[in-house]
Amino acid sequence: MNKFEFSVLTRNGQKVDGIVIAGQDQQDAERKLRQMYYHCTVTDCTIKQRDMGSLGAMSFEDILSTITK
Repeated sequence: MNKFEFSVLTRNGQKVDGIVIAGQDQQDAERKLRQMYYHCTVTDCTIKQRDMGSLGAMSFEDILSTITK
């Protein structure tokens, strides 16, 4: 699942930056955004890259050592 960072103008005209929402695609994330900010105007949307290095290559021993720390 990707993360998208939005900047929006609310229906009252306030600018809100840095709203990060996870979604299957941009359309899904924007649907979730509009549930929170009804009648908002999206001014910017960027895809945030996921950090797979910390999760993808952990061995069983790495996980145990992390838990015991």
